[in-house]
Amino acid sequence: MTATDTLLREVLPTLLIGAAGATIFWLVGFPAAVLTGPAAAVSLATLLGLRTAIPPLLRDAVFLVLGLQIGSTVTPEVIETALAWPVSLLMLTATLIVVLQSARAVLRRGFGYDRMTALLAATPGHLSYVLGLSTDLAADVPRVALVQSVRVLMLTLLVPVLIALWGVEGTAQLADRGESSALSLAVLFPLALGLGLIFRRLSIPAPLLLGAMAVSAIGHGSDLTPGAMPAWMTVVAFVCMGALIGTRFRGLDRRGLGAAFLAGVVTTLIACAVAAAGAWLAGGLVGLPPAALLLAFAPGGVEVMAAIAIETGLEPAFVAAHHVFRLVVLTVLVPILIARVRDG
Repeated sequence: MTATDTLLREVLPTLLIGAAGATIFWLVGFPAAVLTGPAAAVSLATLLGLRTAIPPLLRDAVFLVLGLQIGSTVTPEVIETALAWPVSLLMLTATLIVVLQSARAVLRRGFGYDRMTALLAATPGHLSYVLGLSTDLAADVPRVALVQSVRVLMLTLLVPVLIALWGVEGTAQLADRGESSALSLAVLFPLALGLGLIFRRLSIPAPLLLGAMAVSAIGHGSDLTPGAMPAWMTVVAFVCMGALIGTRFRGLDRRGLGAAFLAGVVTTLIACAVAAAGAWLAGGLVGLPPAALLLAFAPGGVEVMAAIAIETGLEPAFVAAHHVFRLVVLTVLVPILIARVRDG
């Protein structure tokens, strides 16, 4: 099959199905529709036998955009807020370690996952990063994708319910810094690509994603390139990322789907319980509502948790700072654990 045939018969149908899934999920009000919709639609199409595919160049472009988007959350306000709450950051780090180790043990002993797959599937958050790592490692990518996708979806649904049960309302607001200028993007993309290629030469996992995150974090943290990524660009990237998740089910043994879904539910409940306990303990130490701490500690999608914080007025800058810190901790911690798994 030629490249043109692959494009017409596999890539374009995949993208169209992903876009349709995003549209349907958005119309019914599903959480994180631009990611979960394509993931569900393309996964279903793949399991039904359709040959789905996302070409490497498009995948790499998606990783660049997502890395820049993640890094754009590192604003001066977020850094200032994070530095003001060292106790809660230490508590957050502790909850991350407890969740990761507990979920990994459950996946290995209860569901029979191999060491690498269990580690990546148990990682509490950083979905794009984890999936980027999974593509470069000897892991069961469909299992990792399904467990992580279930986590994002369930936390998106469970966290607002727990906040409502706590009965706390907030009044804080997070400043809207607008979109990045064309000049900022013209600077960020080449630098991100260049650093990503250097990381690839150094055999660093998910090099383009990490390179873009680093460049964007420096640019936004120093306020040299303020503003978020253009909305249309992030939407396209999330649709493609969701479609990429769906393509990972190509060739998957369907008999393992139920077990993988159950594994996602169990590990998500573990993460939610630990985050709630940590939020309750930290709330008394830092003098903030436990609901705000839960938003800050819950290992859901950064954008989703930040959006809930903005909607509820529960300390959005505080929540954003902790989620950025969580990503930084995982970015450093996961490669160390991967190296230990490889050496062990």
